[in-house]
Amino acid sequence: MSRYADDDRDLRLDPDGRVGGYFRHAVYNHWDPYEDIEQSLIEQDRQRMIDADEEIIDEDGFDDLRQSIALFGAGEEAVTEDLAPLAIAMDDIDDQMFVSSQIYEEAKHTAFFDRYWREVINPVAKHHGIEVTDPTDDRYFMPAYERLFDDTEAAMHELLENDTPENRVRAFCHYHLAVESVLAQTGYYGLASGFSDSGGDITTADAPDFPDLEALIEGVSYIRSDEGRHVGFGMYKVQQHLAGGEVDEQVVQDVLQEQMPNIAGVVSYSDSGFVDPSALVEYASDKLTRRIEIITDAEADIPDVEELVKLDDGEGGTTPSPAAGDD
Repeated sequence: MSRYADDDRDLRLDPDGRVGGYFRHAVYNHWDPYEDIEQSLIEQDRQRMIDADEEIIDEDGFDDLRQSIALFGAGEEAVTEDLAPLAIAMDDIDDQMFVSSQIYEEAKHTAFFDRYWREVINPVAKHHGIEVTDPTDDRYFMPAYERLFDDTEAAMHELLENDTPENRVRAFCHYHLAVESVLAQTGYYGLASGFSDSGGDITTADAPDFPDLEALIEGVSYIRSDEGRHVGFGMYKVQQHLAGGEVDEQVVQDVLQEQMPNIAGVVSYSDSGFVDPSALVEYASDKLTRRIEIITDAEADIPDVEELVKLDDGEGGTTPSPAAGDD
């Protein structure tokens, strides 16, 4: 049979299936990190921090913001590189298309955080006489962060040598659940709480009155919308493997519980006083528990994209879009 023929299906794609729905959601909600975050908004963030009192934009407080952006930027770059083995391992065209779109989106996220550093962070540091640093500086990366991403890379690359259902579940748990669903969502919650009025009330009593950073939060809202699809895809694939009896749910428990100390080590690292680290750890633990409950229940519905990117019960994603995979 020709490699282009397939007796198992009539048409090439299943656009009405869940994964096909996620891909269509990505197409409908495409955004440009250079154009859709308006230059005027970037300039506003920069000017607000330039105009702020030096007691607010001091080196310690400003470094907390810089570290957050450095961690996000490096994480997006790492997963852009590390997802390639998953795209190779996928043997269904709908899965391959979705993972390809995800790699592209991770690259866009990398571009956004790079742009923000160049156009906002460095000019503000220079204006206030704070040391200008690179987002790749060792000072921003704690051991827990390195362990988490090293483990994710190893889990993805294992698929190239030993592609089994259990190893796929491990890879999904490392990347789509531990990194994107728990660490990233917790980080976004912290950013929204510290630098806008759209997050939770977890700032400390003596937190400095930092200006709202609207361009940063708008960029994050676009990223969160993308990652709602990514998380939903990973949860769906893990749930399929568990429901089919190919993999024991203990594999999921083991990976996520193993990574929770690393996640806690990242989100509780700062002591600058913007947000309460213990509240972030509690938030991350709650996210992890709820994700495990859904994917280990074969009858549970994967929440739609907007639900998956809610920061808390009262605030959801800011990019309205059709729900994916309602079949």
